[in-house]
Amino acid sequence: MPYIESLRVFARVVEVGSITQGGRELRLTPAVASNRIRELEERLGVRLFNRTTRSIAPTEVGRVFYHEAVQVLETIDRAEAMVANYSDTPRGTLHVTAPLGLGRRIIAPLVPEFVDAHPETEVRMRLSDRTVDILGDSLDVAIFLGNPKDSNLKLRKIADCDRVLVTAPAYLAARGTPRSPEDLISGGHNCLLLRFPRSPEYFWVLQTPDGPRRLEVSGKYDADDGDILTDWALAGRGIAMKSRFDVAHHLASGALVEVLPETPPQPAVLGCLYPHRKLQDPKVRHFVDFIVERTRAKIWPGERPTPKVEPAS
Repeated sequence: MPYIESLRVFARVVEVGSITQGGRELRLTPAVASNRIRELEERLGVRLFNRTTRSIAPTEVGRVFYHEAVQVLETIDRAEAMVANYSDTPRGTLHVTAPLGLGRRIIAPLVPEFVDAHPETEVRMRLSDRTVDILGDSLDVAIFLGNPKDSNLKLRKIADCDRVLVTAPAYLAARGTPRSPEDLISGGHNCLLLRFPRSPEYFWVLQTPDGPRRLEVSGKYDADDGDILTDWALAGRGIAMKSRFDVAHHLASGALVEVLPETPPQPAVLGCLYPHRKLQDPKVRHFVDFIVERTRAKIWPGERPTPKVEPAS
């Protein structure tokens, strides 16, 4: 269906603001993606994009057409999912995102096993520790680690994950050991922060006998990759907040030690987020079931936290 494929190229180029990137995400060369846009404009008899040497943006009629095209594509996807549901055979392309460290070490190694079991599927993975727009980025599933905000998305919980404050013994030898949450602010400690453009003001929430305590922490280093924070902590550069499973081997070896164990950070939710309408699609349903089971087995071998299905709101 060349026309439908051209619509998908057009919609993705609008969403990412780049013919090269839009084509790449659809496994097309820039030349092919550009031709699809040109053919669509010739068919419609209008210009859909304003182009410069550095940017591309939809024209006014392009924005109108995008709104209608997205609805057409969603209708087609929904119809195909309903038909596929009769055979319950997963088929088609899955667009998946996951946090960097978790995605590299846990999720990505599982993907080939899923595709081998369901050969009519393809998986496109994007790894990022930044907040993603699942609906705006046309994602099917987002592996989530944090505290979900109210939304119209569905959450399939894998488990609640304990988080810890960690650093290297050398850091404590040089800077002293914090004895209370207040020491993180007033004791001159260097907190290693996960930040990225347009991220909200950063803070840590610790569990204390008097209830949750929000701390406006600061430090000399921040990064948008959680693995970098681990590396800095191992190098004795500061204190990082990490999921316990992510640094368990470093704690066991003594390369990292836990700080303020009596007042740990609030736990985070590990799970899969997806739009409600995607649940009827067999490839999404089977993928979520697969990831929940395999991830739980890899992170907590011998332990099986009770899975829950609940809305993010």
